[in-house]
Amino acid sequence: MSAADTLFQARLAHHHDELKWLYMELYRNEDMFAELCDQLYVYYKARNTKLKNRDKKREQDPDWFKKNDMLGMMLYIDNFAGNLKGVREKLDYLRACNVNCVHLMPFLDTPEGRSDGGYAVSDFRKVRPDLGTMEDLAALAEDCHKKNMNVCMDFVMNHTSEDHEWAVKARQGDGEYMSRYFFYDNYAIPAEFEKTVPQVFPTTAPGNFTWLPEIGHYVMTSFYPYQWDLNYGNPRVFNEMMYNFLFLANQGMDIIRIDAVPYIWKQLGTQCRNLPQVHTIVRMMRMICEIVCPSVVLLGEVVMEPEKVVPYFGTVEKPECHMLYNVTTMATTWHTVATRDVRLLKKQMDIVNSLPKQYTFLNYLRCHDDIGWGLDYDTLRGWGMEEVPHKRYLNDFFTGKIEGSVSRGELYNEDPVTQDARFCATTASMCGIESAGFEQDAEKMENAIRQDLMLHAYMLMQSGIPMLYSGDEVAQVNDYTYKENPLKAEDSRYIHRGAFPWELAAQAKDPDTVAGKVYQGLQQLESIRRSQEVFNADADCRTLDTGNNAVLAIARTRGEEQMIGLFNFGDWKTAVGVQAEGSFEDCLSKEKVNPAAVTLEGHGFIWLKKGKS
Repeated sequence: MSAADTLFQARLAHHHDELKWLYMELYRNEDMFAELCDQLYVYYKARNTKLKNRDKKREQDPDWFKKNDMLGMMLYIDNFAGNLKGVREKLDYLRACNVNCVHLMPFLDTPEGRSDGGYAVSDFRKVRPDLGTMEDLAALAEDCHKKNMNVCMDFVMNHTSEDHEWAVKARQGDGEYMSRYFFYDNYAIPAEFEKTVPQVFPTTAPGNFTWLPEIGHYVMTSFYPYQWDLNYGNPRVFNEMMYNFLFLANQGMDIIRIDAVPYIWKQLGTQCRNLPQVHTIVRMMRMICEIVCPSVVLLGEVVMEPEKVVPYFGTVEKPECHMLYNVTTMATTWHTVATRDVRLLKKQMDIVNSLPKQYTFLNYLRCHDDIGWGLDYDTLRGWGMEEVPHKRYLNDFFTGKIEGSVSRGELYNEDPVTQDARFCATTASMCGIESAGFEQDAEKMENAIRQDLMLHAYMLMQSGIPMLYSGDEVAQVNDYTYKENPLKAEDSRYIHRGAFPWELAAQAKDPDTVAGKVYQGLQQLESIRRSQEVFNADADCRTLDTGNNAVLAIARTRGEEQMIGLFNFGDWKTAVGVQAEGSFEDCLSKEKVNPAAVTLEGHGFIWLKKGKS
């Protein structure tokens, strides 16, 4: 037996008993489990030498992704550089942005016009032809690795496109493939599901089932009618999806984002969300990674409140996801911008900061998706903010309908009955850079840039991994041209999915331009974050009391080192202070500052570093 085979067998032996116990608990099928183990070896053997060496190195440093130099950027391949080869040509730009984790938004093959932004996959082993090939993907990953960069991709687990090979055969009445989805020849069982299962898109895609008249069956479609939910109660589905997962990992992926993971197990009489079997599946995925490709990290997409998110980390002894999105903090951040009141944000951060340090969150201001107002309304109600009118206020504020609001954007999935809606816009447009530019108002522009940088400074100071959204580094504003494309016009999320503005990137080093001011401001902050060990994952992070509801204070402490950040969410100049021992200096100006007596401009911030005693 070769050394490589010995290593695989040791990894398999380490996890075998638990993996088998969990698998048999779900499926009670010895033959399918044996097949899974055989295929794990097949995919391990197919993994190239460079990736196997990467695995060994990262097994020795399992916290590699938690370092203070980690900075991600999510981007659409076509918007950013045309195709995968184009992204390879732009890697030096990304490195200049200090990015060492490139999150490629969905690029697998999808039907045009029925893709939900790439989340309706018709072939898990084929890149969308206009973006390139699997060989191009592997070449990009290898180039990234040479530059000490990581690659992240989305793995859509819950469903396939109706054009997927399985769905095509199921539509033809093939029982084997119908069993991989949820098919019913009458509405009795779907009606029972509808009693307890919430609707994801009640306005644009109501209900959880779609009628297929050509075969006289209903099929479960939690998201859109062209996205058919997979039946993970069928072991063939689990096995085959794991083989797809490992095939993609073998192209050189470092982080795999498992999409819509809370939805993947369906059970009548429940909400079909966050069921115990979901955690069994994710735990098995984690072990499969550690057996075949231990350098690969699982990023879970769980868009829910903290008490429902945290279980997806698993336990320290039996971990599930390596990282999760800090979704509630993101939404609460924009609530804070609109209310100029940090109390809810402080409470939210205190909850996150109280969790074990092994739990790693991915922090972001904006992403490819809309902003849903999933806030802590029980707390807000105590402060006089009722859910329905407050959501309406937030949407009015960010669409610029409230007097004094500088934000510009559009609603998504607006429900005329409940008046509920989500919101879409770029960070720069939400901060007022778009409206200030339109009005040619220099003072408003200065304030908008200051708010943009303040929010990024606050995001960079949180515990976890910061993720930028492509274009934010050069203050990209909303792109309204999506309305001219009939395939996109009905989906307002494309307002913040515009083509990357390379003309603004060309201004990045010009301090007299808006793009240059934002870009260089971020460069300063990122440089400080990389150079200060107080930003390491093992540092203590907590909020401080300021006595000012418009100002958030964050302290990071690691041994003798301490950093304090003060962030003014109000649009007025204010004096504020926190109690702290020792002498401090402003990280940007290098001037001595007393933390107990700080003056901040409207939307201003300061990072203070404690001097050595």
